[in-house]
Amino acid sequence: MARLSLVDVDKFTGNLAKRYEYVKKSLGRINTYTRVSAHLPEVTKFMAFMPMVLQREGAGGVLSTRIKEMVVLKTSFINDCNH
Repeated sequence: MARLSLVDVDKFTGNLAKRYEYVKKSLGRINTYTRVSAHLPEVTKFMAFMPMVLQREGAGGVLSTRIKEMVVLKTSFINDCNH
């Protein structure tokens, strides 16, 4: 059960719509993190790209993207999330 509602980012207009469209192009979708953080668009402006940086290789981490995705999936499964 969701504790925070997911914002329908398709309803945004102007600069916010452009920002979320860029996130969608970069990730291929609007992830749950972005939809929850959209409650505070000013914060999202700075935080939206953090998951992309952290989940990709070459950001200074030692884990491969494959391992990071496996951790995300396992955590989602344990927490009964629909990812």
